[in-house]
Amino acid sequence: MSFEITGKLAAKYDTVQRTETFRTREFVIEKTEDIGGRMITNYVKFQSVQDRTSIIDRFNIGDELKVSFNIKGTRWEKNGNVNYITNLDAWRVELLNNNVSQSAPANESFSSGPIDKAPDFVDDLPF
Repeated sequence: MSFEITGKLAAKYDTVQRTETFRTREFVIEKTEDIGGRMITNYVKFQSVQDRTSIIDRFNIGDELKVSFNIKGTRWEKNGNVNYITNLDAWRVELLNNNVSQSAPANESFSSGPIDKAPDFVDDLPF
């Protein structure tokens, strides 16, 4: 089952190599909603794993994004103590800009710079 949320990119962190074969990266979306006349802001932390750690690269802090994600839960036991961990695993991130979205597919790598914009073309030739 997948979910979606929209909000502003509030933070993004470096990729962490957890083991020789497993890596993760986290980022945070700021979601502000009007609830009963009060503006409530929540900060939602997502993780991306393996080849999807680069999906947040092309976006900048403050960008309005739509994040598609799955909820994953794990039972963890150590020394007789049981704990439950919930992860929000992002698998797609899209830039929202004036009702136009630019998708960052999960299997694509992007450089960590601003999104390139084509310069305005001006034809000043007399013919």
